[in-house]
Amino acid sequence: MTVRPRVSPYLTVTPAAAAIAFYTNVFGAQQRAFMPSIDGLRIMHCELNINGGSVMLADVFPEFGHTRPPLPGEPVTMSVSLEYDTPKEVDDVFARATSLGAKGENVPTNSFWGTRFAVFRDPFGHRWMLNAPV
Repeated sequence: MTVRPRVSPYLTVTPAAAAIAFYTNVFGAQQRAFMPSIDGLRIMHCELNINGGSVMLADVFPEFGHTRPPLPGEPVTMSVSLEYDTPKEVDDVFARATSLGAKGENVPTNSFWGTRFAVFRDPFGHRWMLNAPV
C-alpha cells in the first residue's frame, strides 16, 4: 500500500489531460493513479507525485457537485506551496513553468525571511509557491 501525505491538494482543472502534461514537464510529476471517466472525454481522478507529495486532480464534473476550475484572471483562494532543497531548483521550476505558459506573479527572489521564493499561476488558474533555503 502506498502511503499518502496526510494533506493532499485536490485540484479541479480543465482540461485535466493538459494539466497532467504541464505538471509532468514542469515538476517532473510521476503518475500514481489514473481513472478516465465513463464518457471517455474527461479524467475522473489522477494522483501525481510532485516533489515527494501527492497532488490529485480531475476535470470538472458539474453533474456531481459544486466544483469548477478557476476562471482566467480570477483571484484564487488557495495556493500549493512546494519546498525545495536549493535555490537553483526554485529558479529552474519557475523558468520551466513560465516557458510553458504559466504567468509569473513573483519572480525568484531571496526573501527577507530567508528563502528563495517564487510564485506562478499555471495555465489552468492554480497558484504555486516555490521555496528553498538561501
